[in-house]
Amino acid sequence: MTGRRALGRRFGWLWAAYAVSAYGSGFGFGAFPVIAVLVLHCGPAQVATLAATGRAVGALVAVPLGPWVEFRRKRPVMVAMDLTRFAALMSVPAAFALGRLSFAQLLLVSVVTAAADIAFKAASGAYLKALVPPEDLLVANSRFESTTWTSTTVGPPLGGAAIGLFGPVTTVVADAVSYLLSALGIRAIGGTELHPARTGAARLRAGDLLAGWRHILTHPALRPLFFNSIVVNGLIMASQPLLAVLLLGPLGFAPWQYGLVFAAPCVGGLLGSRLAHGLVARFGRHRVLRTAGVLRACWPLGLACVRPGVPGIVVQFGLVTCCGLFNPLLATCRLDHTAPDRVARTLAAWSVSSSAAIAALTALWGLLATVTSPRTAIAAAGVLLLATPLLLPRRENAPQDELTGAGVPDVVDRV
Repeated sequence: MTGRRALGRRFGWLWAAYAVSAYGSGFGFGAFPVIAVLVLHCGPAQVATLAATGRAVGALVAVPLGPWVEFRRKRPVMVAMDLTRFAALMSVPAAFALGRLSFAQLLLVSVVTAAADIAFKAASGAYLKALVPPEDLLVANSRFESTTWTSTTVGPPLGGAAIGLFGPVTTVVADAVSYLLSALGIRAIGGTELHPARTGAARLRAGDLLAGWRHILTHPALRPLFFNSIVVNGLIMASQPLLAVLLLGPLGFAPWQYGLVFAAPCVGGLLGSRLAHGLVARFGRHRVLRTAGVLRACWPLGLACVRPGVPGIVVQFGLVTCCGLFNPLLATCRLDHTAPDRVARTLAAWSVSSSAAIAALTALWGLLATVTSPRTAIAAAGVLLLATPLLLPRRENAPQDELTGAGVPDVVDRV
């Protein structure tokens, strides 16, 4: 159903640019943990520190970026963030070729790319809200989600094979080039883009930094979704470095096997994202959102029992299917409940909070894994996730635009 809906040439270019970078990221999935383990011989604590520090410091750097993005043309911001990520990632193979690659450089690159990711997401979310009619937002978000899971299905096994054939930094080069191609695709969208009009003070004020959080925390629909997604994403992502250590270390997985374990279940993400529009049309968004949110919390505990073979892939498949269904509904809900003049700040605040939570929980779970074991830490995350459905909204709220009477403008200052 979603594949037949025409959303226009400009959306087609945006989707193509997203697809290129998504496939590059899929190909480079887990590149930094692999480099840290296989090249720099890091242990669980260092791998967790790498994941946590990049997100934490990147989130701190990105705090003023939401208001900055809000009052600027969105396409130039997206292009600039793509080029920033390209340059940062290309420094890794350059240093490796010179024999100068270090753990400190991986940390720095992680910080830069994390901050650029947040700014890009804030700009692209505001861009999409103006580009696509409200009734097509779920279709658009489902297409992005489908692309994400398709690239994750195909990319990691190919990336693992490439690492085995050509060396550990091969996938970093591919990921960097994908951002360059994404920037070119965004430039190709064309059209004029007016500078957004700023209301109030001419300069960035301290209050602007908190505007996104104020909107989220005072909104009856966004507030529970915010806390639910922060906790769920934090606990799931905190387990990923530990799974890398467990699979590449004690279980002795080769890089291609490591990629396959994460890639094969991602067919479920594609399935979930493709079902989202039809299920919402039949059962309503709130019911589908709650059901998917409950089901996705039931699977991660099984990751503590992962062994070579089919059962671990089945657990991952169930988790990813539910995430693939939940994520486009969440993305659409955030846009529906946010007025056009505060989308960038709201999405930036959400991403900053998510990155900070993931960083804190990743560091904490790295310490827990060092004191106990990776399996014990993964099991603890799974147990806590069972309580997260309590944070989901209990009733459906009308979209913010409907409540305020603010409509979504035509494509003026986003394209």
